[in-house]
Amino acid sequence: MTDPRNGVAVDLRRPLVRAPIVRERVWDPLVRLFHWSLAGLFVANLFLIDPESRLHRSLGYATLGLVAVRTFWGFVGPRHARFADFPPSVSGVARQLRGLVRRSGPLHSGHSPLGALMIYNLLISVLLVVISGWMMTTDRWFGYEWVENLHESLVQWTEISVVIHILGVALESRRSRVNLPKAMITGYKDLPASKQGDSGNG
Repeated sequence: MTDPRNGVAVDLRRPLVRAPIVRERVWDPLVRLFHWSLAGLFVANLFLIDPESRLHRSLGYATLGLVAVRTFWGFVGPRHARFADFPPSVSGVARQLRGLVRRSGPLHSGHSPLGALMIYNLLISVLLVVISGWMMTTDRWFGYEWVENLHESLVQWTEISVVIHILGVALESRRSRVNLPKAMITGYKDLPASKQGDSGNG
């Protein structure tokens, strides 16, 4: 693992429990509310609600509203909520992948490069799911098979992305010894003191 301030590599195979732990506030209330609300709406529309019902469409529009709010917050919100804090980075992803293979790499107080890609992927995928679903309700696009197939394909891709996201969070929590699901509930990450203040994704 690399100290974000001085670039010193630290082997994550060595216990981190001896290092002083500092609670750093990372996720603000709106980000946390967005995360769990979006998860709840996605699960409800996927497993609990009749896809032909009016409620299904209403939850879809609510999802669109959540994405719109999160997009706005990505420009005006606090540090770790802003898109500028986790821009897409091919080089960053490559470094993180090499670190995963070597079982070393930096801890991130915000989003890691891989985590950032997943955030953008999910935001765009959910947006396209809602748009394609809306198209199916309009006179202009109703009954077109390609629109229905597109919507189903986007839903399936989003499902796959969610599974990958959950697995990635679980693996990164184990690798870094930082409880990422807990952080998205409380807003705080318990980080080694020497790693506090790094930017990036977890």
